[in-house]
Amino acid sequence: QVQLVESGGGSVQVGGSLRLSCVASGLTFSNYKMGWFRQAPGKDRELVAGIGWSGGTRYYADFVKGRFTVSRDNTKNTLYLQMNNLKPEDTAVYYCAAASREAYWRLADFGSWGQGTQVTVSS
Repeated sequence: QVQLVESGGGSVQVGGSLRLSCVASGLTFSNYKMGWFRQAPGKDRELVAGIGWSGGTRYYADFVKGRFTVSRDNTKNTLYLQMNNLKPEDTAVYYCAAASREAYWRLADFGSWGQGTQVTVSS
């Protein structure tokens, strides 16, 4: 049974930083492409950042480029998202998700999901 558990969310002020973590179990972590998604109230879930199985490929949504960094440690079955220079519009529940190596960077391709962690950015 695949389990993804996020942590590291919280409340910060504009310009602050947070580091999210996602620990995976029940799967061979290094075989999976991983992604961070977010969903704000009343909005669709959207892809924020993703990383290939080896860490060699990374994807960033335009709205986080230069501010967020995705990484992974396959020896610890852990995915990370370093978020810097946070803005109020980054407020959302952040989810990690797993997809097969060959998947595209599309929400529908990610079949396993964590429960999410809340990030709140206040001005």
